[in-house]
Parts: sequence; structure tokens; C-alpha cells
Amino acid sequence: MVESVVNDLVFAAIAMVFLWAFPERLERRALLRLLHRLRLFAHVVDMHQLSKDPEQVSPAYSATAESVLHGLDAEQLRHHLGYCSEMLSLTAKTAALCAEHSTDGVVLETVSYIETLTTELSNKIWQKISPLPRTAGPRQAGRP
Repeated sequence: MVESVVNDLVFAAIAMVFLWAFPERLERRALLRLLHRLRLFAHVVDMHQLSKDPEQVSPAYSATAESVLHGLDAEQLRHHLGYCSEMLSLTAKTAALCAEHSTDGVVLETVSYIETLTTELSNKIWQKISPLPRTAGPRQAGRP
């Protein structure tokens, strides 16, 4: 009889631990699913800037048969790449907000990964923006 009571207590304790941790596992799964979508979105933004070669706006550029022409002038290319960089920044901020109240290590590590990914992708974009020639537009008038 003692063995039966001990077995019942052990199984009851296991059931209580399982039920207590169940909501946390559901929240973790939902957050990881959302963070996965944000990571995919960052890669989609990166794909949109992938073929945007700043060399194409140079007067000395000559296209090859394999060249993908984007058809943008320097200012349009600067805006496009700037918007891509902003979208990556917003993606990182959204990931951080998703895990704002979470203390789950896996969720926080995933957010950190997304922030690192978006920062590195944004750095790649800024490497494309920096060689573009600046044209004096309405926003830049009067600037030194």
C-alpha cells in the first residue's frame, strides 16, 4: 500500500510539473514562431537589395549579358537602400518587443540572433550606399 501511495504521489507531482510548465511552453512556441517569421522577413528585405549594384549608376559601367539592371538613378538607389536598412532596423526592434516580457533563454537568444543578423545585413547595405554620388536635392539644400 505504501508503494502504491508513493507511485501515486510521484505521478501526481509529474503531472503538476507538466501542467505548470504547459503555458510557458505554449508561449515559447508562439514567440519562436513569430521570431522565425521576422527572421524570414529580414532575409526577404535582403533579397530586395541584393541585385542593386551601386556600380550601375557610374558613367563608366558597362553591363554584361548576366547583369541584372535595376533601372534606378543614384538618388533612387540611395532611397531604396535606405528604406531596406530602415526595414531591417524595424524588424530588429519588433523582435525585441516580441520578447519584452519573456525570460525564456531560447527566446532571448533568438532575439539576439535576429538583432545581429539585421545589423550585419544593414552594414552590407550601407557599404552599397557609401560610394553613391550625392546629388543636391530639396532636402540637402543649404547644407554644407
